[in-house]
Amino acid sequence: MSSTPPTPWRRPPPTTRQRRNDLSVALAVAVLALFDLALARSTGAFGLGPPPPLPEQVWWVLAVTVPLAWRRRTPTAVAVVVAVAFVAGQVRAVPLTQLPSAALFTALYTLGAWGTDRRLAGRVRIGIIAAMFGWLGLSLLLRMDGLSSASFTDAAGPVPPVLAAIINGVLFNVLFFAFAHYFGETAWLAARRQHELREQAEELRRSQAQAGERAVIGERVRIARELHDSVAHHVSVMGVQAAACRRVLDRDRDKARTALTAIETTARTAVDELRRMLGVLRDPRGVAGADDAGRPDAAGIDRLGDLVTRATGTGLRADLGVYGEPVPLPQSVSQAAYRIVQEAVTNTVKHAGATVLDVRIRYLARELEIDVSDDGRAGGPTGTGGLGLIGMRERVAAHDGVLEVGPRQGGGFRVRARIPLAAGEQST
Repeated sequence: MSSTPPTPWRRPPPTTRQRRNDLSVALAVAVLALFDLALARSTGAFGLGPPPPLPEQVWWVLAVTVPLAWRRRTPTAVAVVVAVAFVAGQVRAVPLTQLPSAALFTALYTLGAWGTDRRLAGRVRIGIIAAMFGWLGLSLLLRMDGLSSASFTDAAGPVPPVLAAIINGVLFNVLFFAFAHYFGETAWLAARRQHELREQAEELRRSQAQAGERAVIGERVRIARELHDSVAHHVSVMGVQAAACRRVLDRDRDKARTALTAIETTARTAVDELRRMLGVLRDPRGVAGADDAGRPDAAGIDRLGDLVTRATGTGLRADLGVYGEPVPLPQSVSQAAYRIVQEAVTNTVKHAGATVLDVRIRYLARELEIDVSDDGRAGGPTGTGGLGLIGMRERVAAHDGVLEVGPRQGGGFRVRARIPLAAGEQST
C-alpha cells in the first residue's frame, strides 16, 4: 500500500501590513538612494567612467530600489529586475553606491526567505550570483589597462597593489552574496519552524481536548460500574428479603421481622454507599482519581465476611473460605476482589435460584485467586455479557489478570478470577 508523500511546506503570502511595510521601505530606500546619488555627483567620484545624463541616472537608481515594494509578493521577479537594473546601471557608468547595493542584497535575501518554489528560488539566486561574478570579472578585464602600480602611489603592503585591489573586490562580493544567501535561507527555515511549532501546539491542544473527553467518558463508566457493583447489589438483596417477608408475613412473624431488619440494614448500607459516591463526585480530587481506592471506608477484601453474611439473609447457605497465608494487598487489588465477589453474589441472588453459595479466596505463590460458585442454574446476565461481566473483566484486566465465567461441572455457575501479585506482595 503506497502512502502519499507529505506536501512541501509553502510559506503563506505576506499580510496586508507586511505589504504596506514593503511599500514604505521601498520609498524610503529610493529617496535615500537619490540623495546618495546627489552626494556622489557632488564629489565627482565616477569610478566607472563618465556617467549618462542626470534623468537616466535617476531612472536606474529608481529601477534598482522601487521594485522592493513588491519584494515579498513576487520575490523571484523582484530579484531578477533589481539584479538586471543594477548591472545595467553599472554598464551605463551610473554611480550606484551604498543604497542600490543594499537594495540588491535585500532582493536576494527576500527571494531566499519568501520564495514559494524552493528549487526555483535556489536556481535564480545561484544564477544571479553567477551573473554578478561574471560581470565583476568582465569589468576587471575591461579596466585592467587602466590599472597599474603607478595608480597606487601610497601603496605600502606586501601584496602588489593591483592584485590587492582585485582580491579586495572579489572578497567583498563573496561575503556580500554569501550573507544574502545565508540570511535568506535562515529566515525561511525560521518561518517553517515557527509554522511547525504552531502545528504542534494545535495538535497538542486537540490531543488535550480528546484526552479530556476520554477522561469524562471513563469517569461516566466508572460511576456506572460503581452504581452497578454496590447499589444494585444492595437493592437486589432488599428485593429478595422483601419477597421472603411477603411470603411469611402471615405465617411466621419472627421470620418476617428478621427479613424486615435485613431490609433496613441493607437499605442503610446502600444509602451509605450512595453518600460515599456522591462525596467522591463532589470532591475534585475524587473525580480525578480511579474508583475509591485509598479512602478509609473503601470496600476491600477484609469486608467479604459482611458481604457473605448478608447473602445468608436471602436464604442462601453461604460459606467464605480463605486459603493460603494472607498478605497485605494494594487497595486497588483488594477493592477489585471485593467488587468481583459482590457482583457474583448479586447475580446468584437475582438470577441463579441457588441454595448454596461458596466463596473462596486463595493466596497463591504469585497470584490471588477469587472463586465464587453456586448450585443454581447457569446463565443469567453475568453469563450473557451484561454490565456486571464487563465491570468484572475491566477490573481483572486492569491488574493483568484472568477471568473465567461459566457453568461448572455438576451444575451451577462459577466465577473465577486470578490477579497477579507483585514480588513484594507474594506469599512466602
